[in-house]
Amino acid sequence: MPMPLPMPLPPSRRKDEQKPLVFDASLLQHELNIPPQFIWPDDEKPCPNKPSPPLLMPHIDLGSFRSGDPLAVSNATRLANEACRRHGFFLVVNHGIDLSLIREAQRTLVSFFAMPLSEKQRAQRQLGDHCGYASSFTKRFSSKLPWKETLSFRYCADKKSSNIVEDYFLNVMGENFRNFGRVYQEYSEAMSNLSLVIMELLGMSLGIGPTHFRDFFEENDSIMRLNYYPPCQKPDQTLGTGPHCDPTSLTILHEDDVGGLEVFVDEKWHSIRPNSEAFVVNIGDTFMALSNGVYKSCLHRAVVNNQTARQSLAFFLSPKMDKVVSPPKELIESQYPRLYPDFTWSTFLEFTQKHYRADKKTLDAFANWLQDKNN
Repeated sequence: MPMPLPMPLPPSRRKDEQKPLVFDASLLQHELNIPPQFIWPDDEKPCPNKPSPPLLMPHIDLGSFRSGDPLAVSNATRLANEACRRHGFFLVVNHGIDLSLIREAQRTLVSFFAMPLSEKQRAQRQLGDHCGYASSFTKRFSSKLPWKETLSFRYCADKKSSNIVEDYFLNVMGENFRNFGRVYQEYSEAMSNLSLVIMELLGMSLGIGPTHFRDFFEENDSIMRLNYYPPCQKPDQTLGTGPHCDPTSLTILHEDDVGGLEVFVDEKWHSIRPNSEAFVVNIGDTFMALSNGVYKSCLHRAVVNNQTARQSLAFFLSPKMDKVVSPPKELIESQYPRLYPDFTWSTFLEFTQKHYRADKKTLDAFANWLQDKNN
């Protein structure tokens, strides 16, 4: 009598699932064959041999804007309006942020990601949370993984949370990381203040005055993120960050001189030329809802290369958790009816962390989910 064939192991016990995938950049950056989880579909793969044309973005002089000179203010608001209606990306120069602080924040980023994986994992991001260290998103997703490491932490402009970043590093990483906390506390505060100036600019460019959006974000509850994209021996197979729109309100990005950020405009990808003395600013989904769809949250991604690591500092401005996101009445007219329902940032954040992987349709998917949930 023939012996019965052995039963297949249940999914939880299969050999290939007993050892979860770990993205250790110090090892994987030298691998000639990258794990299949990092290989993207053919229609989404980058084309390193066919460079993307640069995106022509306005350089908005914030120093001149803040001077109050009528011509400078008019020029800045016009440039912001044109860019945000088309694709939501622009550069700010003469921004007033101390360049030594930016350099220190970049150096501190490099020193963090240079640590052994076991050290970085002391700040391991937990499933469903938006803060902590993530070596790719191997615990959250099983395919189309991004070729990157990140460290995210909360910044809150509420006076009751005046040392929230410093406390995070001390509580999670220990006393030796006190200086890390000091650097990013100062940097986050600088980004928060800069974002309020940009909100004045956006309010004026939309014709509702300088105070409406500034006041709305005065006590912002935002996310600071350090991004590290190690070299990849197969840069034509993977992406540092997949195509997505930021679900937050506004992103203020400082990148090194390596390059890799790309924006999808007019049905093709465009590169962003690095500028170490400027910040790249882009509209997020939450502000698109606040503007009733007038300003656009645009699809973007990050590509990698096989020679040089890339790093960036991203400040994701978000409103206070319980603030109701609703456009001002000036932006609602008979020919421009409401596009999105009212929501709070805490609800949208939960949706992106527990129910949906951010892509170009995140806000629409969230609006539908919210409608179904409330019915």
